[in-house]
Order: sequence, then C-alpha cells, then structure tokens
Amino acid sequence: MQQQIYALPKHAQPAMRKLGRRSEAASHPFKGKMQPTEGAGAVAIASTEHAPLALVSKVGRREEIVGACPAATELGIHIGMAATHARALVSDLDFRPANPDADARLLDRLALLAVRRWSPIAAVAPADGLWLDLTGCDHLHGGEKRFCERLLAFCRRAGFTARVAIADTPGAAHALARFSPGDLTIVAPGGGVRAISPLPIAALRLENSALAAARKFGVETIADLLPVARGPLARRLGLAAINRLDQAIGSIAEPITPREDLEIPAVERRLLEPIGTAEAIAQVMADLLTDMAEVLQARGLGARLLRLSALRIDGGEEVIAVGTSRPTREASHLLWLLKLKIERIDPGMGLEQFRLTAPHTEPLDAVELGKILAGDVQVRDPARLVDVVAGRVGPEAVFRMAPVASHVPERAAERVSPIAVPERWPKWQRPVRLFARPEPLGGVLALLPDQPPRRFEWRGSAYKVVAADGPERIHGEWWRRDKEVWAVRDYFRVEDEQGGRYWVFRRGDGIDNSTGDLSWWIHGVFA
Repeated sequence: MQQQIYALPKHAQPAMRKLGRRSEAASHPFKGKMQPTEGAGAVAIASTEHAPLALVSKVGRREEIVGACPAATELGIHIGMAATHARALVSDLDFRPANPDADARLLDRLALLAVRRWSPIAAVAPADGLWLDLTGCDHLHGGEKRFCERLLAFCRRAGFTARVAIADTPGAAHALARFSPGDLTIVAPGGGVRAISPLPIAALRLENSALAAARKFGVETIADLLPVARGPLARRLGLAAINRLDQAIGSIAEPITPREDLEIPAVERRLLEPIGTAEAIAQVMADLLTDMAEVLQARGLGARLLRLSALRIDGGEEVIAVGTSRPTREASHLLWLLKLKIERIDPGMGLEQFRLTAPHTEPLDAVELGKILAGDVQVRDPARLVDVVAGRVGPEAVFRMAPVASHVPERAAERVSPIAVPERWPKWQRPVRLFARPEPLGGVLALLPDQPPRRFEWRGSAYKVVAADGPERIHGEWWRRDKEVWAVRDYFRVEDEQGGRYWVFRRGDGIDNSTGDLSWWIHGVFA
C-alpha cells in the first residue's frame, strides 16, 4: 500500500493525517497563500503545495492552454493544448482564466522599478520578460555576475521564477534567457554568435509560419541558418526571419523603447536637418541644458547625473553621461562637462534627435549669501574642479582617503568622495606609504618573544637592521570572523644601514601558537 501511495503523483498523494499518523507538522503561519495587491511592489510567495494549475484563454473558436505550472507540465499539459483535452487528461487540474492586461501592468511596474533602481534603460520584452541595458552601470552593482545574482534573489523573494542572460545584442539575450540550460548565462563580448548557435530556431522570435517552413526544410538550430545565403533563406522563411537573425548576431541594430519615468526630468530637441559637427552638437547641448535648468529650478532639484542620447538617421543611438559631485543646475558648468565627451559621439550620416535626462537628482535650495555680502572671504568649492578632472580621467580615479574606526591598518582608511570632509586622523605613527596587502619577508633573524628583527630579505634584497622601535601589538577584530579571535600582530619600526625605515610585523605573540604562525611581513615604508 505504501509503494502504491508513493507511485501516485505528488498532488494526488493523501495527507499524512489520512494515513493514520498523528505527528504531522503544522505549517508556518506566515507562509500561507496570499494574493498580491495592485499597488504592491513585490508579490508574496504562495504555498508550493497546490493542485496543478493551468491558464486558459480563448484562441479563435476554442479555449487553449496558454500557461501551465511545472506540476501540470509533468502531467502532460502543454501550451497550445485544447482545454477540453487537458480536462480529460487531468481531472483535478485547476483552470483559471488568463489575464494578459494584468500581466502587462505587472511587467510595466517591474520595468519602472528597474529604471529607478538598476538601469536608466529598461523595457518590456516580448513573451513576458524585461530588457535591461547595463552599459556603463554594471559597476554600480558589483559587476555583471553580482548584479544577475542579486536580480535572481530579488525575483525569488517576490515569488517569480526568473532566468537571466547577458549578451551583446537584445536578440541574443532574449534567446539565451529562454533556451539556455541554466538560469544564469553571461556571454563574453564577441561570443554571442557562438552562444546562440546550438539553440533552436524558435529562439529567434519567429512566426508560426516561419517555424513550420523551417521544419519542412529540415532546419532545427540557429547554426543551420548561419551558412545559408540570405536570398534563398528569405524566400523560404520570409524577410522577417532574416531580420531577426541579423538582430540576434548584431548585423543590424535593434533599438528598444525604454520605459520612461515621468518623474525623471527630461528635455528633447528634434532637428529639421541632421547635424554632425562638434560646434552644432555643442549648440544643441547648450539649448538642452538651458531647458533642463528651468525644469530643475521649477522642481527645486539639482542634477547629479545627466544622460544625453542622440539618435542617428540610420537608427543608431549615441549615448554619453556625465556626473557631478554635488547637485547643480548651472548650465555653463554642465555644458563644459558635456563638451569633454563630444569626441565620443559618432554622428555617422547625421544626428536628428537629442534627448537629455537627469536620472539622478537631489534637492537643491538657494545658497546662503549672508557672509559673502558681509564681506567675509568665500571658501572656494572644489566641486567644479573635481567634476572636470573626473570627466577627463574617470570618476573612479578621483577620491580622498578618510579614516575608519578600526585598529587593523589595512582597514583603517577608505576611499570617499573628494569633496567630503573627513574626520580627524588618529595620532598613531603610520608609514607614509602603506601597502594594500602586507608582503612576506624571508631570512628573518629575531629573538623571541619581544625582540625586533636583526636581518630580513625583501624583494630579492637583504637588509640589516641597525635601529628599531616596538613592539606595537594589534589584536584581530573578533566580531568579523572566528580566525581573528586570537590573532595577534606585533609591529616594529626598523631602520637599515642605508637609512631606510620600514614597518614590519610578526604574526603571533611568540608564546601561544594559536595567535599566529610567527611569520614576518612588511606593511609599509616610512621614507
């Protein structure tokens, strides 16, 4: 009897209490089935123990299955099956009417969330998906892989089953997200064609007539289409199939229409004739910034990030972005930052449309001029200089070091904004040049437990110590990890025969082996 019960499908197996067992575990009170509200940003995860579910919609003159859960798929239910056939196949199948309008509204809310939190360019992709353009913003989320992992975790918390793919083109990403074997696929730049070659031709978003014609001629995968000449292929599958193939491999552009956030300040210019010179582009930038300054002033905001997109007459798009260290709406300063990146714009045959948006803004009030009018000396703001330098060498190359409340030397400082005002540095004697990671020393001669080294070798050279000071004992931060509970470092300031001064330490106190392995390291140079 027990074997017969286990042979039944999971949804048809009787509950534990019906089998005579009285020790059935109670379900968690906060994991019951919950219905999402219209305005909620996330969907509560429903209970996984339910009858097989299928969505039904009227297609033509009959009702067909347009969606099925994994449990229903295992029982033989598939998309396109007649609803009457599905009812006859599975008697307790849970049929619910499909609501494509509600699905579209949910995808639109997700796209708006993506625009505000992840990427300024997000659009609703066909077949229940989202397109995110990560160009220039993946480093803000810890890289492409880290961002995809966080995105999958977000979808799991919201109750969605998601698959993520990153590729050079929207078509390739669309195909890999739906037909690749794993939930996460990241294709290296230039490897899109190789990645989509083994996928079925249905991954190209072809019409049913094109798929039927491909099966008739024995075409099964995308790799079968690549070596075929475009002319004969267009006559057999249609011109739309050729366009989808070229879009997936990057031969022709596939612009996506991003979801616009109405709260983001934006201005636009449509030109009567296309332009291509740097002077004309700079003039359009100046006009856009004048309009943007009025919009920001009306809302009491200042721009921290500006994004300029220029549409070419051939359908291509050129995008540049500039950031500021402080919120501002001064058109002259922003124009100077944009002019630094004019050389990155490829006008092609000409630019006919410009759009300037401010994805990141902050409140900006009037500046207090009381001290200036009274005759006090105005303290110069380094924000303008920082913006110009960051526009030339990159925002990551401009920073200021600030102290951190930590006794461990490599954790006692961090990079902050160059315009931030750091706190006072502690009065510890630290080397002028502190290494990011300590480097090991060899050939060390020292007396345990408290004597400094008399000789050591570093980077292929031998050093003889003539003077030393120490030790300065630094304990590990036990609240971070277990290995630092008993960790000890004894630091010494030593000077060699040539006058060089170094900061070295020994791991361990020289008595208890659990405090360190007694190895010697160099952590910085004083002069």
